[in-house]
Amino acid sequence: MVTFLLEHLPDKRGIQGRYVEPFVGSGAVYFSINPTKAILSDVNVDLIDLFRGVRLYPAKVWEMYCGFGDTKRDYDQIRARNIKMALAEKAARVLYLNRTCFKGMWRTNGKGEFNVGYGGQERRWVICEENLHQVSLALKKVRLLCSDFEDVIYSLEPSDFIFADPPYRPGEKEQINDHYYGKTFQFEDQRRLAKTLTWASKHKIRWAMTNSSHPEILALYKGNYRLELIKGTGRRPGLPAINPGEALITNYPIEGGTQI
Repeated sequence: MVTFLLEHLPDKRGIQGRYVEPFVGSGAVYFSINPTKAILSDVNVDLIDLFRGVRLYPAKVWEMYCGFGDTKRDYDQIRARNIKMALAEKAARVLYLNRTCFKGMWRTNGKGEFNVGYGGQERRWVICEENLHQVSLALKKVRLLCSDFEDVIYSLEPSDFIFADPPYRPGEKEQINDHYYGKTFQFEDQRRLAKTLTWASKHKIRWAMTNSSHPEILALYKGNYRLELIKGTGRRPGLPAINPGEALITNYPIEGGTQI
């Protein structure tokens, strides 16, 4: 997926202002582009605390991460921990839960409490301390925000570039499970996003977005927008696409794109 996106997004030389992600998630696209200036935002305060903690205290986060236990009981105790923690400990806890939970999913209940079950230690040691130092260095030039996407986008300028990757299920109109920090990302949120990106277009701000290819979502972007269906990655010959229900939508021309 990231390789496909990089073929259709500007490189760091093509972004005069700030690179902006209002739904940052893992930040994989940001780290791949490595822009000169950036705003990374998400409503998930745990995620933003993770980035802030790694940026400021990579060695301390790694030390605490390594100190957590390696059993399901340890996992359950760390997941249930709700005492006030310093930023480095918050970051180490989030990193640990993400690397040892089931399939690396991050799901919270209505109170914002992480509630994914134990997944084992297999993914835990794929990362190393050097990785955290590299991430820390990359985040030094970033403004980190915990904010709704509207507030972020409405603050931007014409020289900025937006990459939006909102929560969605491929081919579906709405998100079904509560993955969006304790709530679903509903069609009304899709309407809000479309209205906000329309404002960005009117103010000459370039943007690209990955989203579901559901007809009612695509209909929100009819006009001068470009569309390319994402056929999936890792596909073997003769097999169907992994995610045939996803689309890349932009407000600038892209190779292979068609007007919606």
